[in-house]
Amino acid sequence: MTESEGTPVSSRQRARLVLITLSFVLYPLTFAYISCPLITEAAGLGIVSGGLVVFALLFLGSLVLGRLWCGYLCPAGGLQEICNLALKRPLVTKKIDGLKYLVFLSIFGSLALAIWSAGGLKTVDLFYRTENGISILAAGGIAMFVGPVAIILLFTLIFGKRGFCHTFCPIAVMLISGRKIRNLVRWPALHLEADSNRCIDCNMCPKECPMSLDVHGMVREGKMEQADCILCGSCVDVCPGQAITYACSGK
Repeated sequence: MTESEGTPVSSRQRARLVLITLSFVLYPLTFAYISCPLITEAAGLGIVSGGLVVFALLFLGSLVLGRLWCGYLCPAGGLQEICNLALKRPLVTKKIDGLKYLVFLSIFGSLALAIWSAGGLKTVDLFYRTENGISILAAGGIAMFVGPVAIILLFTLIFGKRGFCHTFCPIAVMLISGRKIRNLVRWPALHLEADSNRCIDCNMCPKECPMSLDVHGMVREGKMEQADCILCGSCVDVCPGQAITYACSGK
């Protein structure tokens, strides 16, 4: 069942929840590939790590897929969705959403400084600090795993539904930046479209949105593009009038 009114969960949303939960379950094995400190550490040695390659691919992907990563594969998103299923705590505030931009500037500024200090990136080691194939077995791996998990939990418990995504996540800013570039150029990309004439004002879409967006208002205004949208398709699947759909065009 979904959160609202006992509506059956669609097969797509079941698959999405399985994928994003699995991404968190596997996080002890994979966190080195999205760990900002490890990526910066390697960059300071002039090394292109697997994590840096993943970051580059995420940014390039956002130019076409927006924040689809956040909705389907992000370990932090998986942990938050598990918390939401257990606690059903609504989003408390969006007043400090700007914090994530400061976090982004701090982390990626440090990364740029590390690359500059090393005199550029000279070598490639895609398995940096993962020689055993499992991130958590690297030196200091447990601490580097527990730290981010604790931060994600803290922000989720304080701010509610996807609170970490809204307030602290630097990767969200990176993907938002890629999406904004796409929106300026308007090449074909995955997005949501809505037909307000099909909307029956049931208000099920905002109740199901994991990012707590006013999807109903977006449909009525004909403005489906929103920086916080993770393209999870929850609104698409729950809409009884099929007013919201996925599309891939240059709009």
